[in-house]
Amino acid sequence: MRADLGDLNAFLAVVRAGGFRGAARASGMGASSLSEAVRRLETQLGVRLLHRTTRSVAPTEAGARLIERLAPALGEVKAALDVVNGFRDRPAGTLRLNVPVVAARLVLPAILPDFMAAYPDIRLEIIVEESFVDVLASGCDAGIRYEERLEQDMIAVPIGPRVQRYATAAAPAYLDRHGRPEHPRDLLGHACLLGRFPSGAMTSPWEFERAGEVVRVEPQGPLVVSVGAGVDLAVDTAIAGVGIIALFEDWLRPHFDNGALEPVLQDWWQPFSGPFLYYSGRRLVPPPLRAFLDFIKAGGASA
Repeated sequence: MRADLGDLNAFLAVVRAGGFRGAARASGMGASSLSEAVRRLETQLGVRLLHRTTRSVAPTEAGARLIERLAPALGEVKAALDVVNGFRDRPAGTLRLNVPVVAARLVLPAILPDFMAAYPDIRLEIIVEESFVDVLASGCDAGIRYEERLEQDMIAVPIGPRVQRYATAAAPAYLDRHGRPEHPRDLLGHACLLGRFPSGAMTSPWEFERAGEVVRVEPQGPLVVSVGAGVDLAVDTAIAGVGIIALFEDWLRPHFDNGALEPVLQDWWQPFSGPFLYYSGRRLVPPPLRAFLDFIKAGGASA
């Protein structure tokens, strides 16, 4: 049984976008053309691939099973076609990266402008989310994550700052009212602003280290935000004097510099390894990704 490659790509685009309109915006195709492509594919295969309602589109069981095998296969087709770019004077094509919010905020801004100037024929698509995803199944060429969240079969390349710290901070007015913690355990008596990952896990316990002593505390507080999209709300709430926040030092640095936030327990801030660009070693490396790898290895990641 033969299925048109364009129809398969249309089906995958609709599933990734969660609907025909979103897929149309992302792909540049018309929603009606996408709908017709999916209907044609369903007719050829003899099974329904999508549940359609007026509000949403979701894969059927058959559709989900097809996606599991289809996404990596189409990724291989794309990579194979991209090899032709190796014969061009300059690499061209699309580079899709899956990154967490912290990388989009603290790592990529120092790298992308120079990279895009050096490779004007490469189009970047940055998908920002906190969930750890299979980059191939999601249609991405590579991702950025921290060491503890990397899968063993991935190739990892350092990108961005090699050492970072988690900082704790509060507005001076809050600390004037409630006192300045002198030990991490003092946080148990303070209002702390917490986060929750998409998996449901909390950002606590908070971990501190000084002179070889490691202390973990489970703070409580009046606000829990989604890690990623809700972090700026937590920062603004901390600046307003509601409680103590724990976040990347570089994220809070501008607020330290202007006095809106004051460091808390600074001599206890624990350093950790910086992020990595990761990609699969099981597939051909497309030229746009190869260009990006060469760029960060040559020093673009140290900006």
